[in-house]
Amino acid sequence: MRAILVGIWGKETSKSSTKESLKELEGLVEAVEGKSLGYILQRRDRPDPRYFIGEGKAKEIRQIAVGTNADTVVFDDFLTPSQVTNLERLTGKRIIDRNDLAIEIFSRRARTKEAKLQVELARLTHELPRLQGKGKKMSRLGGGVGTRGPGEQEIEVRRRDIKKKIHKIREEVEEIKLRRRQQRKRREREESDKKILKVALVGYTNAGKSTLMKVLTGRDVFTADMPFATLDTRTSSRYVSEDLKILITDTVGFIRKLSPELIESFKATLEEVSYADLILHVVDASSPDWLEQVEAVNLVLKELIEDTKPTVYALNKVDRMFKEEEEIKYLPHTALLDSKAIPVSAVKGWGIGRLIQEIEREGRKALELEKV
Repeated sequence: MRAILVGIWGKETSKSSTKESLKELEGLVEAVEGKSLGYILQRRDRPDPRYFIGEGKAKEIRQIAVGTNADTVVFDDFLTPSQVTNLERLTGKRIIDRNDLAIEIFSRRARTKEAKLQVELARLTHELPRLQGKGKKMSRLGGGVGTRGPGEQEIEVRRRDIKKKIHKIREEVEEIKLRRRQQRKRREREESDKKILKVALVGYTNAGKSTLMKVLTGRDVFTADMPFATLDTRTSSRYVSEDLKILITDTVGFIRKLSPELIESFKATLEEVSYADLILHVVDASSPDWLEQVEAVNLVLKELIEDTKPTVYALNKVDRMFKEEEEIKYLPHTALLDSKAIPVSAVKGWGIGRLIQEIEREGRKALELEKV
């Protein structure tokens, strides 16, 4: 894939924020082994209903694509089916949006049956509305009034097939959720005599969640410096004191502009957040737009859980900002967060002891458990 990236900014989004989002989009393109040739920014207060960016800018993109030998144009927002069709017709290039990229990455990263089902559900849910209008494009043979050409009939068959698959996958996902609840209840019965703190590990993609989980629990988990390195739910535990055990569950990483299809399909994984006593929110403190990433994660969390839960922020990757562990206390980020925030480096082990102490302290408050 040789891609040109396209984004808009206006009343609701600043130019600098859009540039950061395009930088992230470039990383998503690289994650599917593509190459970004550059980006185009346009100021618009609202997307154009036909071309998202307007016909004039779309024609300009066509010329740039020809000049750079680009084969794909990637939009940093969600496109409607008609916008995709209109843009492909005008530019003669493949048109995809941020959601298409995320689904492709998810499909490459999925390992377990559950993750594969969730990715397929997101893909089919995303594809279904995009079939609209393709039948007429495929067929010009319906001659009489009220008749349909074979292209439209083929699309209708495809639409029914997709709906059946979606229904079947949702049933399988519900079975997985039921098994997980049963496992959770069995685990609670087996350890009913012990105090267990359920911790949900959340964070923006590539914030270092898996590395931190490995440090906290000693569990050997896959880690990599890439978006969505892991999609599967993993649970591990450790004792923080004689009377308190923490059960940590990792969840899929988030990105800004996460589509409703992806949020919905991954609720089976993300429902672990609603059962947690405490949320451990991992943040890449070295990222220039770390605060926007925090807000993006919190926005999704609000859709998943009704009540607010106690939260501890782990400000990770501070080794990229400081040379010595003693310096991390000067990190200014903590003043901008509304909950306790601990600077850490999962790679170098900085601040881990203090983080565990804070998890225990907040956990005991959540469980109303006195310290022995």
